[in-house]
Formats: sequence, structure tokens, C-alpha cells
Amino acid sequence: MTEVSPSPRPADSPGTGRSPGDDDGPSSTPTGAAKPAHSPVNWPVFLGTAVIIVLFVLFAAIWPGTAETVIFGSMAWVATNFGWYYVLTAALVVVFVLIVAFSKVGQTKMGPDHSLPKYNLFTWAAMLFAAGIGVDLMFFGISGPATNFLTPPDVPAGSEEAARMATVWTIFHYGIPGWAMYALMGMAFGLFAYRYHLPLSIRSALAPIFGKRIHGAVGHVAEIGATIGTIFGISVSLGIGVVFLNFGLSALFGIPNSLAVQIALMALAVFITILSTVSGVDKGIRRLSELNVLLALVLMLWVLFSGNTPQLLNALVQNIGDFFSRFPSMLMNTFAYSEGTADYPADQWMADWTLFFWAWWIAWAPFVSLFLARISRGRTLRQFVVGVLLIPFAFILLWVSIFGNAAMSFFADEAFLDLTINQPESGFFNLLDQYPGALFTVSLAMLTGLFFYTTSADSGSLVMANMTSKATTTDSDGPPWLRIVWAVITGALTLVMLFIDGVYTLQAATVIVGLPLSVMIYLVMFSLWKVLRTEHMNLESRQATLPALLTSRVREADGSDRGSWRQRLQHRMSYASAEQATTFIDTVATPAVEEVSAELQKLGAEVACHRGAHPDSGIPFVDLVVSFPEGEDFKYQTYPVAYSTPSFAANLAAVRDTYFRVEIFSTLGSRGRDIMGYSKDQVIADVLDSYDAHIMYLTLSTEIGTATGTIPVTAPNTWADTDHTDTPAGSVPTDAAENADSKERHD
Repeated sequence: MTEVSPSPRPADSPGTGRSPGDDDGPSSTPTGAAKPAHSPVNWPVFLGTAVIIVLFVLFAAIWPGTAETVIFGSMAWVATNFGWYYVLTAALVVVFVLIVAFSKVGQTKMGPDHSLPKYNLFTWAAMLFAAGIGVDLMFFGISGPATNFLTPPDVPAGSEEAARMATVWTIFHYGIPGWAMYALMGMAFGLFAYRYHLPLSIRSALAPIFGKRIHGAVGHVAEIGATIGTIFGISVSLGIGVVFLNFGLSALFGIPNSLAVQIALMALAVFITILSTVSGVDKGIRRLSELNVLLALVLMLWVLFSGNTPQLLNALVQNIGDFFSRFPSMLMNTFAYSEGTADYPADQWMADWTLFFWAWWIAWAPFVSLFLARISRGRTLRQFVVGVLLIPFAFILLWVSIFGNAAMSFFADEAFLDLTINQPESGFFNLLDQYPGALFTVSLAMLTGLFFYTTSADSGSLVMANMTSKATTTDSDGPPWLRIVWAVITGALTLVMLFIDGVYTLQAATVIVGLPLSVMIYLVMFSLWKVLRTEHMNLESRQATLPALLTSRVREADGSDRGSWRQRLQHRMSYASAEQATTFIDTVATPAVEEVSAELQKLGAEVACHRGAHPDSGIPFVDLVVSFPEGEDFKYQTYPVAYSTPSFAANLAAVRDTYFRVEIFSTLGSRGRDIMGYSKDQVIADVLDSYDAHIMYLTLSTEIGTATGTIPVTAPNTWADTDHTDTPAGSVPTDAAENADSKERHD
């Protein structure tokens, strides 16, 4: 449905992995350490998924007539009995993500409290923008408005109202409801992987519901279901790409539209995957995905400015207004009171369009949401939801409005209209034929479609390999041979579906597969609801303990207040060096924390207190953890964080480029509180204040349980994304460092 760059990886620290638009930066592994090995295969998930798909492929290949009857009969049954359910599910997801975004918990970060986005706003927006482009948009961007104009579900065919709503319905199907599903899954992936230190997998998102059972059959079933859905979602896109490219070859070179050509195109996709896997040309393929965006923009601008520009812009503005003004009714429209046309009843229109698109979005959700979460680490849920809902949709709206309304001006030509509906892959090329420079633009469209097709095939096989490998808390991919296996299986599935009745068979199968997968949507919503309740309790606990914190300030021996003005002024005028931070932690912070640790042990608490050193600066830290068998652990860690010395500090005798703060980290990271310069008694008081807030949080959350159910959250001992300096990426904390002492969780 949408295009993402091959091999998207977590955007955790400068130079980490490979994300769209990035060069291969420095490794995310510390100097001298080996790069992460390939993840081991998750055999129950791989075998379970592969057996189901292969058996289905064999069934469809050996008995295509029976398969056609089963697929289309099942689709009709689902559409008749569960059409309302698909519509309601999409509406609930939209409402849920908006509530999350604009409530208090919308400020929760997809990562530790101290984490900052790797990508600036423009780069991040550009990545989201690119995620909205795909070969299917070239396919449905013309055929959708044509179908809605000639056979609308609820207004007279060919009328002014049909023309007005033709593009709006296509924009709706490609719009906010689908991206809300991606936002929902992306929030789950981002929170549980980056904030609660669980593996980046679908089973982690179910931890608040099923607890440790996600490491067994429950987790396997969830990942098998998600993988099957992803395979069908990718197959639809590949099938659309095959028929689209086949027609383009026919238009340019006279190559016939035939199964032989389609088999050759599918073989090309498998070959590209093998080449990418064994020769390491995936960087070049990523460059193609970046070029796709530019080529697509060139095509869109060409049609806009070489056609009737004022009319297209007028239509664009009206489409925007119609979409947002009619969105609530469109979102809940089941056409219960509409009959449609005699040749195309409203219920069949809803099955072929609304139900198919909602099922397709559900099937693609695990794939695209992983990418969206990875490039959004460190952003708040509010930023993430608003960005995902609006930025890709903005491009889709422009594309569908410009191309759809451009095609509308030629719908008076019955031959053009009929061919676009009966052979939808022809619509885009036939439209370009009506504009100047047709040979150039048709060639460019063919090239763009080819790039979309190959990058989709390559990234799809990588994601399939990752989904059937054991997830870890480090950045690693599935083994190369697994990518090739999935490329072959996905290609075979696509071809047997095309053999039966073309793209329409893939659409029908997706509607069927989407029904059981929709259960995952509800489970993820419930899981997010539970974890966000704990985030809300965390906020309330800090507010509830504030009065006690204010009245329990420790006084020095001379009776002065904890925050005496001389001490505060000295603190504001100081920019600690590494040596000063080391001295403070060794002589003040560590003895204070260890004294509290010893007292807690005397009182019977299960306490672990250890010393360590920052992996890059070597400055020491002390880490206190108090375990609670039925609740989340209390963590108080004094950790050095490097900052670039501000320019205004030149007058304050700060001559170093970097200074250090000693910040307090909990299991959710740092909120920026600096204790550098505290006395020993003040540090002890701060530990007790934090402990009081944690006890209050456990008390408030007794009824709802912990954020991750019965799975303990093991926070790292060393952290990534903490330093705020201009130091090169290779000398700042990295993901590998962050996870060096963390327990790897997988089956």
C-alpha cells in the first residue's frame, strides 16, 4: 500500500543503522565490538506461517476453480455479515488515536524521558511524506475516481454529485482511517520497544494483556497472524505492480499483456531480492526508493501545470473542504439505505472498496508501523499521531485530487472511461497520453512504477525475514537465506492469485484475511489503554507526592534551607568538567545512594546497588534498584550526561566545549533533573523523594497492574541518546552500549 525504504532500522542514536534518506553512517556498535549478528530464526513462527501460505498456494494452483469459488464466496459472506464491523473498527481506531494524542498522555515519549528525535522535523516529515507513495496509488488514483463517477454507491451515476465525490471517496479510502491504524500499531511498537525495553515485535505489544505468555503459544499465534496478513498485503502491492508494469511495457514496446510477462516480472522481483541479499547492493536500492519520490513529484507537477491548472486547483480546494466536512458521515457510512446502481449495488461497492481498503490497511499495519516507529523514536505520542495522520495524507490528497480530476475531464470519452474501469492498470498511462510529451511521461511513469515495484519486493522480503526471526533488544535482521525464501513464497502467492482472476482475487483474499487480523487491532488498543493508564498514574503519583517533597527539604548543619541562595548561585555559575563530575559522584552521590541502599536492605527490601562507568567518558555512576515482586522496580541511577557549553557561558569562565550534568535516571530514562553540587544529605533526600513517588505510583496502579503485565522491565545500565553535544556519532553512547547489560528477550 505504501512504500518504505528497504531495511529501515531503529533511529536510536546518531549513525545508527540505515533509514530512508541516510547514508551508511558509523556503526551503532561501540568501537572494537562486533556488529550485531543476524537474528536466529523463530522456527515456530516461520514454519507455522510458511506451511499455511505454501498449502494455500498449492491449493490455489492445483484447484484454481475451487479456490476461486472459496475466495469469492468467503468474501461475499464477510461483506454481508461483517461489513458493519469493518466500518466500526476503522471509526474506533480514529477516535482512539485522537484521544491519545490530545489527552495528557499525549506528552508521553516513544522512548525514555530523556530521548530526543534523531531526525529534525523537516527530515522526519519528508520520510513520512515518502511513506505515502506507492505503485498502487498510481493504479487506484485514476481507476478509483472513474469507478466512483460511473457507478457511485449513493448518488445518480454521472451526476454532478457523483463527479464531486468521485475523488473524495478515493481520498477517503487512502486517508486518515488507514493512517490511524498505522499510528495505533506504531505507538504500540514505539512504547514497548523504546520506552519499556522490550523487543520490537508484535508480541511485545500484547505484554500488558498476556504477560509472560507472549513468550509461548500466544506470542507465536500473534506473530503468525501478523506475518500472514503482511504477506497478503505485500502480495496485493506486487500484483498491482505486475499488471501495471505489464501494461506499461505494452504501451511502450508492444509487449503483450500475458501471464508469461507477469511471471517474468515476478521473477525479476525475486532476482532483485537475491541480488540485494547476497551482493550488498541494498544501499543502491534505497537510492531508488529516494528517487521514486522525486519522479512521482515530477509526474504530478507535469499534469498540474501542463493541463487546466486553475480547474485542478479549484477542484483541489473543494476536495479538501468536502473531505473534512463530510468525513464523520463517510467514516460511519454502511450504505444501509442505498442501493447503488443496477450493475454495481452499493453493498458490492462497499465490499470492493471500503472493506478491501480497511482490510488492506490492517494487513499492512505491522509492516509500515515498524518503519514509522523506528524513525519516530524520541517523539511524543501527540507528535507521532498528528504527523502520521496528516503528513502522508497531504501528499495522497494532492496526488488523487490532481490525477483524479485531470482524468475526470476526459470521462466524457466513453472509451477512455470504460477502459479505465475495466482495465484499471491502463488508466494512468492513458491519462498521460492526453498530455504533451506523452512518450516522455509514459516512460517516466513506467520507470517510477518499476522502482516502486522492486523496492517494495526487496523491503517486503526483509520485513518478512525479520518478523519470522527472534526479536531482540538490539538492531539485527533475519538471516539472508530467509529473505530469499520469503521472496519466493510471496512471489508464488502473488502469481497464483493473479492466475485466478487478476488483482481482484488478491483484493478478495485480503478482505477475508483482514477479518481475523482485526482482532489484533482491538488487542493492541486494549494493551495501549492499559499501559497509558499506568503512564497517567505515574503523572498523578508525582503530583500527589509534591507537597511532601516540598515540606521535607533537608537543612544543613547551620540551619539554612536546602536550596540556599549561595549554593544555588554557585550551581548556576558552574559548568562541571569530567573530573569534577567524577569527584562529585565518587565522594558525594555514591556514598549517599549506597547508604540508602544499606538501610533499605536492613528493612527487608530486595535491593541491588552497583557502580559502573559511562562507556565513552569513563565517568562513574551508581545504580540503585529496589525490586517489587508484583510491581515495577524502583530505579535511581546517578548518570553523567555531556552537554555542549552554551555560548553565553563564555563570560562565566567556562572554557571547555563540553560540560557534565549528573542526572537521575529511572526505568523510563531521565527527566533532566541535575543533582550536581548537592550535599550528601540532599542526595539522600532526593532518593527518598523519588522512592516516595514510586510507592505512590504502585499504590495508585494496584488495580490496573504494571505497564508490561507480568513481564519485568529490565532497564539498561548504560543509556543511549543522553549526550547533548556536537561530538561525532562514533564517540557518543550507542544502542549497543545501552543494551550491553540488558537481558535479551526472545523465545
